[in-house]
Amino acid sequence: MTMRHTRFIGSAAVLLALAAGPAAAQAPTGELVARTQLRVCADPADLPFSDQKLEGFENKIAALMGQELSVPVTYAWFPQVVGFVRNTLGAGRCDLIMGTVAGDELVQTTSPYYFTGYTIVFRKDSGLAFNGFDDPKLRNLHIGVVSGTPPSDLLVRHGLMANARPYQLQIDTRLGTQTHQMVLDIVDKKIDAGLLWGPIAGYYIRHDNLPLTLVMLHSEPQSPRLEYHIAMGVRHNEPDWRRRVNAIIQKRRNDITAILRDYGVPLLDEQGNPLAP
Repeated sequence: MTMRHTRFIGSAAVLLALAAGPAAAQAPTGELVARTQLRVCADPADLPFSDQKLEGFENKIAALMGQELSVPVTYAWFPQVVGFVRNTLGAGRCDLIMGTVAGDELVQTTSPYYFTGYTIVFRKDSGLAFNGFDDPKLRNLHIGVVSGTPPSDLLVRHGLMANARPYQLQIDTRLGTQTHQMVLDIVDKKIDAGLLWGPIAGYYIRHDNLPLTLVMLHSEPQSPRLEYHIAMGVRHNEPDWRRRVNAIIQKRRNDITAILRDYGVPLLDEQGNPLAP
């Protein structure tokens, strides 16, 4: 779990950027728009979002945007730790956030390009049919949860913390990922189920061909939100660049969705209902 998740406490936030160096041109609004490359500020070890081998879905979407802009994509690697935005977008090293929550106050966000949320994950052969946290059967299960994330509040509200297994909220991905360990523990029957951010759960199930299934969780009244629209973001004084990015999102929406589906990202419609894979 990284800073991208703590921002919604669970957000997604890898920064994608156009260069603003000597070759940049001054736009009429005062914006600096690079002409020669699309620079991406990204975590070097944060799959399924990004990594140095360019194997994350944000890497793939960045490549798609580079094609649309007819410029090469380059990377400035920086771990998703406290100060990531300040030291990348805020420092002028990056010009576009690829995965932040729509409405994030730190940036001016674009139109959302996907809608997802938290999930409960369990073995296909477990016999579990999740219908909500009021199910009495859950009281006898050991459920994994990443400490400090929204689903942990639901376990408390429904009296399910006694058998819960907490996993550390891992900030720096260079130190490993507790989310992957949780998935492996479900496969090995060390725990019965786990509460995970959907893109992470779906990726591990798809990538590793695991015998697991996931069910989307729904937000409850007076509890932390569990579903989020994910957008891109720019600096607050760059409306022209935001409009340009919005145009690309709209034009290539089907291609972006195809990339997300290829990585197993569970998607929701605007009413919060799961979309068919």
